[in-house]
Amino acid sequence: MKAVPVLLKHLMKARSKFHERGRDESFDGKLEKLRLELSQIKKVFVRVKKNEEELLDRLAEVDGHLRKLDRKSLYQDTDAICERISDCVHKLLPKDDVDDSSEEEGHKRSEIQRSSRPSSEKHKNQLLLPKQLHTDLHILEVHEQHCLFSLLVFPEGAIIKKKHTIYWWIGEGLLKYSEDKTAEEEGEDVMDKLFQSNVIVPYGNGKCPIVNKFQINPVFRPGLLLRLREKYHSSYAVDVRTYYSPLRGTWLVLEQQKVIVGNGDSLNTRRWIDTIFNVGASYLNFGSNWLDKNMYNLKVLQLGRWQDSPSHHIEVGSEEFLKKLLNQKDLTYISLRGISRISKLPPSIAQLESLQILDLKACHNLETLPNDISSMKSLTHLILSQCYLLESMPKGIQKLTQLQVLKGFLKGNPRKTPYTVSDLATLKNLRQLSIHLGSEVVIKDGEFESLGELPALEHLKISWGVSDTRYSDIKMIFPSSLKKLHLEGFRGQKIPEWLKPSKMPKGCQELKIVGGELRSMNYDEDKYLWGMEIVHLKYLKHLKVDIAKLTGLFPFLKYAEIKQISNHSYLEWSIV
Repeated sequence: MKAVPVLLKHLMKARSKFHERGRDESFDGKLEKLRLELSQIKKVFVRVKKNEEELLDRLAEVDGHLRKLDRKSLYQDTDAICERISDCVHKLLPKDDVDDSSEEEGHKRSEIQRSSRPSSEKHKNQLLLPKQLHTDLHILEVHEQHCLFSLLVFPEGAIIKKKHTIYWWIGEGLLKYSEDKTAEEEGEDVMDKLFQSNVIVPYGNGKCPIVNKFQINPVFRPGLLLRLREKYHSSYAVDVRTYYSPLRGTWLVLEQQKVIVGNGDSLNTRRWIDTIFNVGASYLNFGSNWLDKNMYNLKVLQLGRWQDSPSHHIEVGSEEFLKKLLNQKDLTYISLRGISRISKLPPSIAQLESLQILDLKACHNLETLPNDISSMKSLTHLILSQCYLLESMPKGIQKLTQLQVLKGFLKGNPRKTPYTVSDLATLKNLRQLSIHLGSEVVIKDGEFESLGELPALEHLKISWGVSDTRYSDIKMIFPSSLKKLHLEGFRGQKIPEWLKPSKMPKGCQELKIVGGELRSMNYDEDKYLWGMEIVHLKYLKHLKVDIAKLTGLFPFLKYAEIKQISNHSYLEWSIV
């Protein structure tokens, strides 16, 4: 079927032309949706072609026996051949379109019947559920199936962030640590498996090999819902709903735009509530006794923004509800991401000794954190990025030895934040670190050289909120484990010493430079070349560069994205 590949080719060319004229995110989203649909059809044709060839092979096998008048082989192999033919037919057609019940001369045979309209809603759902889904679900391990079914909490067509979903899975207890892999790495493996089975599909990554967002494949969603409803029951209330999840217990799902949790009327269940998940509420209010007897063992509190758009608004009537979490000894996950009107996190949060993930990203009103968080020994993920009103870091971060992800570490006025980057050298499990240099930052000699003492560090982001150019060439040493480096608002005009190829770890695969004063990608080294495979250069108004130049500087380059630089509004390039 050549039509679909040709259409895809024309679509990509047209999309590239539209990008050159200026990128429109809304329009580009529609083109991406069309690309996903065409890609899905292409995969269907490939699968049908493969199954058709398999059926023809079986028929050729029968024809060979008949031509040879091979009575013995026909007698011995007929049952097996019929079974293989039946299997091939089932692969080509939906289950209910194959009728095995008719008989002729006392022997059962298969009769293919085509139905013009489904006779029931159940039949309709089964037609929407390809047989391949049954196979794929059997391939998935139990915890992987639970991860998949959990995604059905999101609305149809939702754009879902991969990293945020993995964090949530960790909180639900679906992903476990092992000697070889962290829970987050296990989550990446589950995601890869779901992508390979085509039950979920990438969204908006264009030519980039790195997938950050995804959607549930619309072809499979009805069948997944049907399978879930066969096992688990749902009950609905006024402005929330509860249902028994396949994961562990009962979820309280907030769907209406305005919700009051703990008003005495909204919850109608005798089961323990393990998870509160905000799917659609923009205005959250909490009764004085919102953590009633059904919520003594709360494990997951997902109130914050999961939506792709940062403009999605969520606010709380009061931050007082957070004080009620004091006795939640089993709480492992809190997300307040993007919630407005939270200015202070109460000290009682620091007493949640089971808490593993605390996500406060983009809490734009947040000014104050607990003074000391050293007692949060189980914490593995602390996310403080885009909390622009924070002026200091809490004490005790360097004592959180289980910490794997620390985003938004503020380096500012030493009177308000006396802690240094050197203090983080005790965090030997730290894999992801982002540091923000505030407007009043003071950096000590050798402070950033201590980054080389973090043996597990793979992802590092440094953002400059300071205009002082003296901090454009800080002395840095990177650990050999580093794979991704992200620089934001870099004040230097040329490549600093620590970014030159001779100073970069050989295993570093990705470089991202966003904003700042960089004017040239040249460096004074003839013997060395950068080894990165993925490069992003964005919002660099003084930089002039093209793909030919980049492929010379980065001989192993596989993907490049250039956006809003001196000579390009948008350019995406891939070796594939």
